[in-house]
Parts: sequence; structure tokens; C-alpha cells
Amino acid sequence: MAKTLKFVYAMIIFLSLFLMATNIDSALIECQIDDDCPPIKFAKYLCINYKCRKICLGE
Repeated sequence: MAKTLKFVYAMIIFLSLFLMATNIDSALIECQIDDDCPPIKFAKYLCINYKCRKICLGE
């Protein structure tokens, strides 16, 4: 019984990680130029393939 329960928990965790990883591109903001992307203090967004992509700036 305990082994079955652990297996079910492991499958739930594995499937949830897989589903989150496949939905990442939907969170990207559409853009035409770099100015369409939001300004952020310690990062810069660039418009690459009509999607805003974050570029981290060093400290």
C-alpha cells in the first residue's frame, strides 16, 4: 500500500513538472520592437522572434 501511494505521488509530481515546462512559451509577451517589452530594473527584455525575452545584466 505504501509503495503504491509513493508511486502515485511521484507520478503526480513528474506530470505536473512536465505540464509546467510545456507551457512556458505562453507566458512570453508578444512584441514588434524592443520598446514593446516591459522595463525592469536589473534585466533587459529584447524582442526576439516577436517575443520578449529576458537578458540578465551583471551586477
